[in-house]
Amino acid sequence: MTANPLLDGLRIEPTPGATTLVIFGASGDLTKRKLLPAIYRLSRGQRLPARFSVIGVGRTALTDDRFRSQFLDSLREFAGVTGHADEVAASMAERLRYIAGELDDPALYARLAGMLQSADGPTGVLYYFAIPPGVYPTVVERLGAAGLASPSGEGGWRRLVVEKPFGTDLPSARELNQIIHRHFEEPQVFRIDHYLGKETVQNLLVFRFANGMFEPIWNRRYIDHVQITAAETVGVERRAGYYEKMGALRDMVQNHLMQLLTLVAMEPPIAFTADSVRDRKMDALLSVQPIAGVLRAQYGRGWVNGSDVPGYREEPGVAADSQTETFAAVRLHLDSWRWAGVPFYLRTGKRLPKRTTEIAIQFRRPPLEIFRKVSATPVSPNLLVVNVQPDERISIRFEAKLPGTRMQLAPVRMNFRYGHAFGGSVPEAYETLLLDAMLGDATLFARHDFVEASWALITPVHDAWASADPAPPVEEYEAGEWGPAGAEALMAEDGRRWRTL
Repeated sequence: MTANPLLDGLRIEPTPGATTLVIFGASGDLTKRKLLPAIYRLSRGQRLPARFSVIGVGRTALTDDRFRSQFLDSLREFAGVTGHADEVAASMAERLRYIAGELDDPALYARLAGMLQSADGPTGVLYYFAIPPGVYPTVVERLGAAGLASPSGEGGWRRLVVEKPFGTDLPSARELNQIIHRHFEEPQVFRIDHYLGKETVQNLLVFRFANGMFEPIWNRRYIDHVQITAAETVGVERRAGYYEKMGALRDMVQNHLMQLLTLVAMEPPIAFTADSVRDRKMDALLSVQPIAGVLRAQYGRGWVNGSDVPGYREEPGVAADSQTETFAAVRLHLDSWRWAGVPFYLRTGKRLPKRTTEIAIQFRRPPLEIFRKVSATPVSPNLLVVNVQPDERISIRFEAKLPGTRMQLAPVRMNFRYGHAFGGSVPEAYETLLLDAMLGDATLFARHDFVEASWALITPVHDAWASADPAPPVEEYEAGEWGPAGAEALMAEDGRRWRTL
């Protein structure tokens, strides 16, 4: 008998064919923290093909043995592998090789080509860009010039995984798409957003389209508004050089939050295929009206998790007069039959009291409050909350009668937690996304037109900030608080308020 009957039907899962994963930036932080542990977990779960190998590419001079040692170190630090490496880790380490060189040196790609040609039989090649975005064009051009962008041999394929940020505005995103498309066709390109690999994000599609009770009320008649929050307790840390150029609007709203918005707002796809799902997400994004309500702010000195932390402008590498926002709140309206008149509120910020990402869908109050005269407590609106991270769950808030002789109402919750419902560990986002890229399933990846349409909404806001004279103010909020007063005012204009997390 199966230990957990809810896992029945999840046993037979596709496995990719022979694959070589080529990681550009193999000695960097992303590789150590996310990619190498994800590879290990996939191997432990028997999700990798028998013929699987990894080629690390980077500027740091490493031998194969040193790269393998780095792999085992990363597992101890980020994958919970204690003591000596287990058999899976030891076996996987033997499949790792490394090439050192400058990323603009054609000789590096000639060596890579020779290593790929030495593979035993046809193999797919997945290039992963764990490198600074400014280097993307160089590596793409070199791969194309070396003939490494096109599949060779029957059964072989070539795919490219690109990390965000994909451009810094609409013109740069278009230019990068054009460079990539000179050498890689769109079906070969996988623009990764790790939020889409979260189990709760994927489950949002199932929640909506596999249950007859929810989709009929998923519209302007029953939903009052939607709030999407991505909160971090950390500050800019060692990323001031990057963050000063990006800010919260570019770093979070343009990609992560827009992706979540379209999953909430999209129409049902005709089938669960990459093209159909991404077409409907694109439709939802194109229905978003130009941004009219937006607020930006920076964190000042304050207390977070019991520690006194500096303000943003006091952080190393940040200009004393910086105008870069660490908090952004946006009000959006969709010009669609389903969502006309329903506002979507997006907020994201650093140095907030709690690390969480959630989608809160607030329903309209009952049209007639029949309990108003008999209950001392007002009726709270029903609320559906999808918590993306760190505690992946879905909860529903509804009204119930308190025990006793009097008619008193109180809100109660029903919670669905992944860890409790299904047992075992929830796969990390990078495990899901790496496996999907190897399988060629682009459902959870951004398409080129989606990226450009998202930038088309965000770029005019930055242009307006840059051209305004005088420049619009950058509010300040105390570190450890839920943003500035202006964020509350943005909601109060509509007679609403942010949810207390």
